[in-house]
Amino acid sequence: MRKPFVPKIDTIVTVFAITVILIPVSTFTIPLTAMAAQQQQQQDPINSTASTQQNTNSSSSATPLPLKIIFKQAEASVVQITSKIPAAADPQSPNATTLGSGFVFDNQGHIITNGHVVGDAKIVDVTFVDGNRYTAKVIGTDIYSDIAVLRISQNTTQTQQLLSTLKPFVLGNSSKLEVGDQVIAIGNPFGLSDTMTTGIVSGVGRLLPAASGIGFSIPNAIQTDAPINPGNSGGPLLNTQGQVIGMNTAIFSATGTFSGIGFAIPSNTINRIAPTLIEKGYYLHPYLGLNGATLTSDLSQNLTGGAAATNLKGIYIDTITKNGPADKAGVHGSTIDQYSKKHAGDVIIGIDGRSIVRIDDLISYIDQHKSVGDNITLTVYRNGHALDLKATLTSRPSPIPFLTAPSISPSPIPHPPARPAPIPHP
Repeated sequence: MRKPFVPKIDTIVTVFAITVILIPVSTFTIPLTAMAAQQQQQQDPINSTASTQQNTNSSSSATPLPLKIIFKQAEASVVQITSKIPAAADPQSPNATTLGSGFVFDNQGHIITNGHVVGDAKIVDVTFVDGNRYTAKVIGTDIYSDIAVLRISQNTTQTQQLLSTLKPFVLGNSSKLEVGDQVIAIGNPFGLSDTMTTGIVSGVGRLLPAASGIGFSIPNAIQTDAPINPGNSGGPLLNTQGQVIGMNTAIFSATGTFSGIGFAIPSNTINRIAPTLIEKGYYLHPYLGLNGATLTSDLSQNLTGGAAATNLKGIYIDTITKNGPADKAGVHGSTIDQYSKKHAGDVIIGIDGRSIVRIDDLISYIDQHKSVGDNITLTVYRNGHALDLKATLTSRPSPIPFLTAPSISPSPIPHPPARPAPIPHP
């Protein structure tokens, strides 16, 4: 199975004492020998009468289904994903196999999983709970949101029979989640297939470092205490109606195994990005071109404007990408004078007329509500005054310049670094 992946976070807001890891194949890489035998009984998935791409309400007020019913109805739509690690990625283990999880997205044979589960693989194996294994092609990957879409090959009679019986999950509305809502994780931790764990939503709107250390954060992640471990990556996080409200992706741990804090990519993000990956194979994210962090009292001491800056709330701008949207809009980053003293740049206090307090607010707003080519209005605090600057969002640059190491095999669960450094935020 894949070993936990440790991404770098591009903010200077928080210093973590422990690491956030992407869940490898088993959430990430787990020895193939650890894989448990698949159960032979296939059950009807819980969403048998609904369309996968229907975004329904995950109303916590609805009568919850018994956990054993949710499991029996969902297990046939959760899969194990295995792939070979290229010798170039791991010369010492040329025959190593990675293991992760995934779930059925539609009746055309599309499977959703994490990008870090498939890594650079083009072809993987997908195994259902009844033990039947199929070949699947990786048709689209979004490295920025750690989402990948597979499509099961349709050139055999066996596959055609499978497609006629697939029961995709319904995607619930992750924006309706509240702290305290019960959730269920199903996947293949440490190769133990067909495993269910339960917990609650511990937090919402979390900001996660993206896979592969590419310098862009993943917004709106769901925090949960439902136990997830390497091999769970790519598996569904369900509500008590059996709807997918997230995809298990990372853990916060100093050991590489579950320590009480896990993270999932929200279903609304999956619902927005997956159809484009199916259609085009890629997804363009809007880009502003700046590095920054939530303003703290220490940072505010360097601002001009006297006492007015004491209670200022917003996003401190450190650096600006040359000729990027923020640069062209006239946003000012920090500067260093001839005595090597650093002087603060602008503080973003609003976007499109909405007040913002944290870097998370800016990233989430642009990610959820804006597209490439859209215009935005940034309200910035400069020299004791607020002014509006207009910017036109472009697409994010190639991730290659942000990669600090060659591509490696998918690892299980992501962890935040011990001392995060500033990176391009949106």
